[in-house]
Amino acid sequence: MKDDTTRAPATPGLSGIERQRETVAGRREGPGIWKVLGFRLEAVSEGQAHLLAEPRPEMCNSNGTVHGGWYGTLLDSCMACAIGSKLAAGQGSTTLEYKVNILRSIPMGRVVRATGTAQHVGRSSGVAVGEVRDVETGQLYATGSTTCMVFTPKP
Repeated sequence: MKDDTTRAPATPGLSGIERQRETVAGRREGPGIWKVLGFRLEAVSEGQAHLLAEPRPEMCNSNGTVHGGWYGTLLDSCMACAIGSKLAAGQGSTTLEYKVNILRSIPMGRVVRATGTAQHVGRSSGVAVGEVRDVETGQLYATGSTTCMVFTPKP
């Protein structure tokens, strides 16, 4: 397995926020897992990212509720994007750890917005928090926190 730190970030020469703005505008694809799980980067500003998603029945666990891994991946994505929005051209990041608190189940048919907010981004690490809310009602479904490693890929 190849070490992620040896890969250059997609679209070299652009800062993290520029890469993400390209994704929001539809000129660049997001990560492949977003397509599989139905995530879309809605908006980004420096230190903050918003993803939209709607869980589908195939995202449910054996109890018929949205699987915790779906919440985790959604929160990991929005928090990592928030950190990524503060990276310089040529820098990348990867999740070291994250925590998820699921407060209630998302009903099928509900569109949610996951918002990640960077609290710190330095030379070697970034910290962010996130939340998942119902787009229509504002109901809070889950919260999370993460620590990411910030790196400059090897040439």
